[in-house]
Amino acid sequence: MTRIAGMAGNRGRNLLNIAELAPGGAELAVILTNNEDAPILESAADRGIPTEVVPLEEEMGRTEHEEAVLEALADYEFDLVCLDGYMRILTDTFVDASPTTLNVHPSLLPSFPGMDAWGDALEAGVSTTGCTVHVVTDATDNDGNVLESEVDGGPIVTQEPIPVYEGDDEDSLADRILNEGEFRAYPRAVKWFADGAVTVDEDAETVSVEADVASTDAEDHDGLPERRLVSNDRLATLRYGENPHQDAAVYTDSTCDEASVVHAEQLNEGAKALSYNNYNDADGALNLIKEFDEPAAAVIKHTNPAGCATADSLAEAYEKALSTDPMSAFGGIVALNRECDAETAEQVIDSFKEVVVAPGYSEDALEILREKENLRILDVGELGARSDRFTEKPLVGGRLVQERDLQSVSVDDLEVVTEREPTEDELESMVFGWQTLKHVKSNGILFTKGTETVGVGMGQVSRVDAVRLAAMKADEHAEGKDAEGAVMASDAFFPFPDGIEEAAESGIEAVVQPGGSVNDEDVIEAADEHDIAMAFTGQRSFRHD
Repeated sequence: MTRIAGMAGNRGRNLLNIAELAPGGAELAVILTNNEDAPILESAADRGIPTEVVPLEEEMGRTEHEEAVLEALADYEFDLVCLDGYMRILTDTFVDASPTTLNVHPSLLPSFPGMDAWGDALEAGVSTTGCTVHVVTDATDNDGNVLESEVDGGPIVTQEPIPVYEGDDEDSLADRILNEGEFRAYPRAVKWFADGAVTVDEDAETVSVEADVASTDAEDHDGLPERRLVSNDRLATLRYGENPHQDAAVYTDSTCDEASVVHAEQLNEGAKALSYNNYNDADGALNLIKEFDEPAAAVIKHTNPAGCATADSLAEAYEKALSTDPMSAFGGIVALNRECDAETAEQVIDSFKEVVVAPGYSEDALEILREKENLRILDVGELGARSDRFTEKPLVGGRLVQERDLQSVSVDDLEVVTEREPTEDELESMVFGWQTLKHVKSNGILFTKGTETVGVGMGQVSRVDAVRLAAMKADEHAEGKDAEGAVMASDAFFPFPDGIEEAAESGIEAVVQPGGSVNDEDVIEAADEHDIAMAFTGQRSFRHD
């Protein structure tokens, strides 16, 4: 466990924050102040942290005071010293006799050292400032005089950027630097020291941080960075969020060169702007049709596919996608992976849709689509490659970051585990179903025939219920198709045979699933009993968002 000697001159906000967070398991062994009236004394006592006061007596020199501080700390064991508003320039007398000493400065050093860092940043008109955690080094000459050029000049451990907004004053900027920047950067630095990830070369006055790299060296992963700094600019303020009582905005990453709805051009300027839900659904629809090289169409509702298909022509693909669940497609989002032609446009406007997304439109198609006053027409340009590596989900107090699910399977990747081999058509349908299923919320079940969906069972807490839902959708909502003879795809393994039994009752003749359950043999046996062909992918395809 890393034990810290904290030294503060006033409130010691950062020290109290570190005490509360205990980054890397670190704890405050003692807090020392040179101010008998410092509020940190009471705050530390309330938390059971020992305290020491070493006042700066009149006529006491810098070296003499530091020797008194060292004497006061001599009875405590500590591995790291953290300054927090200590307001004293330290010399070699203290620095050489103590473990590594850290300080935090409210600017991105070497810019704006000194006492009025945020005021200097505002005066300079910078758009970004922040804070710096650095190693404390001697900033005095041989006579004990302060060398201003050496103050806050120690090697940098970590920094945290903070934006400067139009209309900021010293109070508003200082509040963000102190309560956002420093509260992120200082605990991060302490954690690195607690984890043994920092090397300080005192002679060279350099710091290296082993932790500030990718999180894994596994051959099949590139890992994730220790820190993820994201800077986005607000593109537009939206009418509201998911619900009218929620404020919302859309932010843009100008470095992203992948086709996206954020950067899409809206081709009917008179139509209302996209809503929060429109952006979310349109993004889901676009990501789905990017899966396919063949002409593909998808209809999305509440980020789930109401239908998806590939075909020889875009119009045929759209017709097959829509016929999966035309009732649910009402008010949905349409995505196409080819330039929208007039034949497809005629079908799109045949029922109410919110948005259509495509990599271009013919003049005839645009004329047709613009007949619907509030159908938002988005041109995302050439689809190209999928380049964004990560997806994120904000959480209260943080965020989850993961690599995008870019897995794909081919017929050769499938492991047939049943007595009956799938037909060529069933194998083709398995591959199509697996690529589509990645975009269905878990627990997800998909019924397909050829390269079109016939029933979607999404977002169920029971996999058997997801099978039942897909069967109901196929038999009651689909037009011109049903579950009889379909292929079923499951985004995770079947833990028991009941899901296969339910599928057999619906007329399913082939199944693709990850496999890997302790009850795989029972599940395979159930498939054999019903003459169902089954193949394993060996990989799961959950989507919980």
